[in-house]
Amino acid sequence: MWARMEALLPAPPKHNPHNGGRPRLDPRQVADGIFFVLRTGIQWKALPREFGSGSSVHRYFQQWEHAGIFETLWSIGLLEYDDRKGIQWTWQSMDGAMGKAPLGGEKNRAQSD
Repeated sequence: MWARMEALLPAPPKHNPHNGGRPRLDPRQVADGIFFVLRTGIQWKALPREFGSGSSVHRYFQQWEHAGIFETLWSIGLLEYDDRKGIQWTWQSMDGAMGKAPLGGEKNRAQSD
């Protein structure tokens, strides 16, 4: 998956150490951090330091999302799955769950809480 994603990433701007600032993070490390957050649901600030700072990884996430990287990656994966297993494009459904809100009050109540 990384090879597919790496090909989609924009070229990083050149870093000049004489201008100050921190060097850019390794994009593979950033991608691992992004997927860790998306998989676990933790807050960006709680991201383990092995991926980089949470704010930096979140900034990359926003840049890549704005550039359409994740949508393109999803499309590539969907088409690849269709080639391998096949997708019945004429019939699809979404799964959902309906339930009472935890603090929604009693059934048939005039006012919600």
